[in-house]
Amino acid sequence: MNAETRTSRISRATWKRTERNIAGIIGGERVPVSGRQRGDQPDVRHDWLSVEVKHRQSIPQWLTTALTQSRAAVRGDQLPVAIIHRHGARHAEDIVCLRLADFVQWFGPVNEQE
Repeated sequence: MNAETRTSRISRATWKRTERNIAGIIGGERVPVSGRQRGDQPDVRHDWLSVEVKHRQSIPQWLTTALTQSRAAVRGDQLPVAIIHRHGARHAEDIVCLRLADFVQWFGPVNEQE
């Protein structure tokens, strides 16, 4: 087994574990890769969320800084979000980012199954 194969297996196991963990946190179920083709199924099956999980070695510093700033500016019961806008794009295409912990705290248990 060469280093590239070994690295891809470790990475594959890591992102699969990440998908399972996130599914558990939000009350969803991980959809195995064998059960989906690109774009036809989410990574996590859920009643009212369509979840695509991206596992990365690092997150851009500007994004983590924006989230930190939004959390520092919270007053009362506000939900801290960072909105990412691409120059020249329509605002309807902007991306809303928030920490998973803030999402869960704000929306409470998101699993509709009892």
